[in-house]
Amino acid sequence: MSNVRGVSVRTALLTAPLVVAGLLGAAAAPAGAAPVSSHSGKQSASYSGRSLTCQGKGVDPKALVRYRTETVIHAPLSTIWKLQTDVESWPSWQSPVETAKRLDDGPFGKGSAFRWTTPAPPTPTTPATTLEITSTVEQLKRKSCIRWTGPAIGEGLRIDNGVHVWNFTEVKGGVRVSTEETHTGDQIESNVPLATEILGKGLKGWLAELKTAAEARAGYEPR
Repeated sequence: MSNVRGVSVRTALLTAPLVVAGLLGAAAAPAGAAPVSSHSGKQSASYSGRSLTCQGKGVDPKALVRYRTETVIHAPLSTIWKLQTDVESWPSWQSPVETAKRLDDGPFGKGSAFRWTTPAPPTPTTPATTLEITSTVEQLKRKSCIRWTGPAIGEGLRIDNGVHVWNFTEVKGGVRVSTEETHTGDQIESNVPLATEILGKGLKGWLAELKTAAEARAGYEPR
């Protein structure tokens, strides 16, 4: 998770932009995102197109909750990669992340694990809580892609597993950052549209804050 915001994820039930992937919402997906189901209950998202992958591995193909989006960041790839992989610095530029800690030493790579927290507001079926997400990097290609997985757990709220994939592609004037995440678990699958909407808000919020932080470091001035 993400997720996972790896997931990642942002994480579940967030009405504000999260990083791992929020969970729970209900409207149509924002422009640029993969189509999602407009039906309630345990119905799968109507996703079309090829999923993002990292070293041949992607999100959970059977997950009911899924979202994908992307943005172009006007900053060097090295700057973006540093921000994304220095997980302990996330609270300094991601407003929804309260804490973040590496659980291993050495360079960020395959097998790296980290634990981070983010608040989740109350919903009609769950209380306000703080989600603790434990993410493990399963695949990584330096300055190209990352895939992490893991659960998110809070009081009265649980995501059994999030799978979060990131792709970084240099384009004219910057880097296209694409991200896709899935969530699984009986609790969040009880309302797939709501979970999908908040997941989408979280991912779009993560990208927006990554863009702001990276472009500020690069000295980019929007026209």
